[in-house]
Amino acid sequence: MYYRFGKAFYFLSILLFIFILLYFYSALSETIGLSIDENGQISKTWEKGTFFYAMIAAFVIFNGIVLYPPKSLETKSNKKLHRIFPIGDPYRDYFLTWFYSFGGVLNFSLALLVFFVHSINNQNEISTSKFSFFFYMMPAFLVVWVIGLFVLLIGKFKQVQKGVL
Repeated sequence: MYYRFGKAFYFLSILLFIFILLYFYSALSETIGLSIDENGQISKTWEKGTFFYAMIAAFVIFNGIVLYPPKSLETKSNKKLHRIFPIGDPYRDYFLTWFYSFGGVLNFSLALLVFFVHSINNQNEISTSKFSFFFYMMPAFLVVWVIGLFVLLIGKFKQVQKGVL
């Protein structure tokens, strides 16, 4: 049941990432800056198309890696994973929810990265200091989600230990 909320969150994050990438891509100049040095000058630059395709490649690679375990569990193509998380096991639902929601958090992080690059290149409209809270919040979410995976796996290991005894 919970994994359906995870899937909905994941698909909304895909739509948000695509919208933000396309919207800010159209607003960027042909050469974009990726970082600012201590003097406030742009230190690294890329071509607009290179940045766009790099973000698409990162999106596809991250989503492919994150979605392989839940999709192989749902389709029963990975027999070992299906044996660990059989149908009806509550940890199966938690496992699927974690992976879909982690994919959503990664997609939000990529969208925030696009927003950050846009704010670097349009200092007159958007200052990066106004949104620094979000730039620190996303790594914190990633850490919390990874810790959640370890808590989930520890709970599953305890369940398996109790079942064996």
